[in-house]
Formats: sequence, C-alpha cells, structure tokens
Amino acid sequence: MGIEERSLERRKRMVIHRATSHEDAEAWDLEFWQQRTPEERLSALVAIRRDIAVVETARGTVFAEED
Repeated sequence: MGIEERSLERRKRMVIHRATSHEDAEAWDLEFWQQRTPEERLSALVAIRRDIAVVETARGTVFAEED
C-alpha cells in the first residue's frame, strides 16, 4: 500500500471535534481516550515517542528516555 492509500485510509478513521472552550476540549479528549482500547492507547503513545525522536534527531539533540 502506497502513501496515498495510507493517507486516504487514515482520513477515513479520523475523529474530529471543534471545541468551544478549553474545558470542552479537555472533556472531549478524556472521553475519546477512554473509549480506546489499551492497545490503541499504547500504540498512540509509541507513535508519539517515535515522532519526538525524529524531531529531536532533526534538531541535532538526543532523545532521552526516562526510566
């Protein structure tokens, strides 16, 4: 599957919300993540950590994992 196909599939799965306040955004975010499975939450965390590592590498800094 090429990047175009992956992008299209990702767009089909996207869930969005236009918040009316910070409190609304916070409540929506909490509800969204509580509806995800532990595997989905872990997968999101791993993806975020990989993205951070890529950014840190591009900046020339070292991504340090906390123990």
